[in-house]
Amino acid sequence: MKSELPKPFIHLGKKTILEHTVSRFLGIEGLKQVIVSTSSALVGNAEEILAPCIGDEISWKCVEGGAERQHSIHNALKIVQEADLVLVHDAVRPFIKVEHINDCCEQAAKAGAAIIGIPAKDTIKKVDKNGFVTETPDRKTIWQVQTPQVFKTELLKEAYDRADSEGFLGTDDASLVEWLGKPVKVVRGDESNIKITYPRDLKLAEFLLREQNDSL
Repeated sequence: MKSELPKPFIHLGKKTILEHTVSRFLGIEGLKQVIVSTSSALVGNAEEILAPCIGDEISWKCVEGGAERQHSIHNALKIVQEADLVLVHDAVRPFIKVEHINDCCEQAAKAGAAIIGIPAKDTIKKVDKNGFVTETPDRKTIWQVQTPQVFKTELLKEAYDRADSEGFLGTDDASLVEWLGKPVKVVRGDESNIKITYPRDLKLAEFLLREQNDSL
């Protein structure tokens, strides 16, 4: 993105991407707390956005992030109140569907951990450091992972605490739980749950928002 403003604070229509994203979770039954992790310089900005968006009925807080995403999530986990499940979601995925959030929570309650994903459409190649193909995994077994990723609270805290003490850096939250040897269930989502990373993603997000508004 050619913008000095971090992606969650960019406007998509009349709201910031962060507002769109948080609003997807506010109607989830049993939601007790919302925690947003961001840089120290932007905590105030996030608080200004969240105050009118969330209101007083649900507890919320902004915390300072860390050098890596994993450190930011760990900081947020330290202030999680009593809850059976923790949902971790990218602030720049504003089109997650409520039914998929609920499905993921239901499976996490049973299995301990569940993540949203979609089957890979393209053939995937494993390549060595010299650029040569070493393996072609069966596409039927390959999924592209999204968020939210949902976990039993104590399980995720255990995974993060242990990773921190042993210096393990995972690629996502689920990888820390996998590292513990615990099962992770994959719940099928859909392609509209895009992550806004590049300018072309913002164009697609604008189209999805218009399409969504036209269907209301």
